[in-house]
Amino acid sequence: MTDDLSVPAELIHAASAVFALVFGLVVGGLIGQLATSVAVGVGIVAPETNAFTLLQTVANFVGFLPAVVGYLVITDQQDLVSVSLPSLREAGLIVGSAVLLYGLQIGLLLTLREFGFRTGENPATIAAGDPVVYYTAMIVVSLFVVGPAEELLLRGVVQGGLRRSLDAAPAILIAALMFGVLHGNVEGSTVEQVAYMGVTVILGAILGVLYERTQNVLVPGLAHGLYNAIIFAGLLRGVL
Repeated sequence: MTDDLSVPAELIHAASAVFALVFGLVVGGLIGQLATSVAVGVGIVAPETNAFTLLQTVANFVGFLPAVVGYLVITDQQDLVSVSLPSLREAGLIVGSAVLLYGLQIGLLLTLREFGFRTGENPATIAAGDPVVYYTAMIVVSLFVVGPAEELLLRGVVQGGLRRSLDAAPAILIAALMFGVLHGNVEGSTVEQVAYMGVTVILGAILGVLYERTQNVLVPGLAHGLYNAIIFAGLLRGVL
């Protein structure tokens, strides 16, 4: 009689999801660092400027694409991510979900303040130069780069991979927790950082449900991007 040493599928897919996230962050970070180093070296941008921050942001998130493609090819899971041009109904879901996310964020922040808590400040909301130029550019970058790229990795690959052996609820929750941890590098005390991550986990869970229901990663991707764009539009309005 031999012992069964097989590894549970749930553990394999969980480990694979963690690897996919780390791989995406590493590749994106390297591409972002390479792009900014070259740009600074040839004099296109200077450090600690809006142009530098914008280039780094775009390069980091665009870098998720080759990481995702490489991961899918290496693991032979080319069918893992579901993506298609959003339908008219899905376009409505995108807009409605973005408004819901923004409203929920405000509600959560107000609730935290009632109990004496505040969240940390995301460095991406801090302009290094002219805030009008920076916030205007970030509206576009958020909508077409940041949101879709993050959702491709977190919902398409991570949540999608977890769903291969888990029910929807745990897969959505685990991906949302990983999404929250990913946003822990905010300015503030440890309590403020944890509070920020907590809010992000809740918002990530909603994006996870959106992907689960539509099976189209562009829906949560554009909803996420539009939500971020609304935030930057509010910051832009505040400096005009």
